Amino acid sequence: MSDQLRRELAELSGRDELAASLVRARSEQVLRPSGALQRLDDVAVHIAAWQGSVTPTVERPAVLIFAGDHGVAAAGVSNYPAEVTAAMFAAVRAGRATINALARSVGATLSVFDVGVGRPTGDIRFEAALSPERFDQAVAIAVAAVDDAVADGADLLVLGELGIGNTTVAAALAAALLRGDNDGWSGRGTGVDDDGLQRKRRAVDQAVVRVSSLDDPIEIMREIGGAELAAMAAACARARRHRVPVVLDGYVATAAVLPLDIACPGALDHCIMGHLSAEPGHRRILDHLGVQPLLDLGMRLGEGSGALAAVPLIRMACVSVVEVATFDEWFGDEPFGQ
Repeated sequence: MSDQLRRELAELSGRDELAASLVRARSEQVLRPSGALQRLDDVAVHIAAWQGSVTPTVERPAVLIFAGDHGVAAAGVSNYPAEVTAAMFAAVRAGRATINALARSVGATLSVFDVGVGRPTGDIRFEAALSPERFDQAVAIAVAAVDDAVADGADLLVLGELGIGNTTVAAALAAALLRGDNDGWSGRGTGVDDDGLQRKRRAVDQAVVRVSSLDDPIEIMREIGGAELAAMAAACARARRHRVPVVLDGYVATAAVLPLDIACPGALDHCIMGHLSAEPGHRRILDHLGVQPLLDLGMRLGEGSGALAAVPLIRMACVSVVEVATFDEWFGDEPFGQ
């Protein structure tokens, strides 16, 4: 069951520590006070380590979006009907959605993949979200998508999703994996009122109870994760195989890859957390992972938008090390200040 995803986790590539150390050394010698851009310097080192290059760069960012419907939407957990997934999928394919505009503004390519539009998963309150066959189909689509992006020269991947009801699924997956107070994992998502939030919390409670006897994080993801979450997890793992750094979006994307880290600690080392979403559960996952997002703008759109908003910062981090002279390069043998 889910053998392909497990194979990806069994064959993870490692960092290029030499490239990382050389870029770190350069970042400490460029023409600015030491540590003045420390967070950006850290990002440049991260990109260098995974690109295996002493000249880290972001020239061909690629956005991969996976879309699917959720049976739990029938519980009234969203302000929008399930049909909106198909409408948004069509808008992205036509180049008219927010994520298309953002991608164009930063020169990123964008591809969107149907892993279950109009074919909702099982209702996670009562049954498995995905059969083993559907889970593996989503994984295969994502693996091929990453392979194609890398073949086209992608040097940074942004992962995003579309799917009405998927913040409920993210909350259920996070709660099942990390335990704790189930209510604290559920936010308002598309802006549900108090009654909608209570319906959402009840759905999460039911799903978590249903899988409480399971301890395999990959199997838990199949049971309550959803097709686009499985695809993002597989895309993240496949990018690691290619040593391409990944920028993760908000709550849904981060919950999707959480099972990878639990199944194989360190599996997310190539990832950058693009932003902190408005969903309370997102901060809880980031705290568990011990990472900080690049941006905190209260965004809650999904689609990969928050991650893509971080791409210019990542690009600037690289050029501020690679394209800035060091003190030795600028002053030569002359003592500084003379």
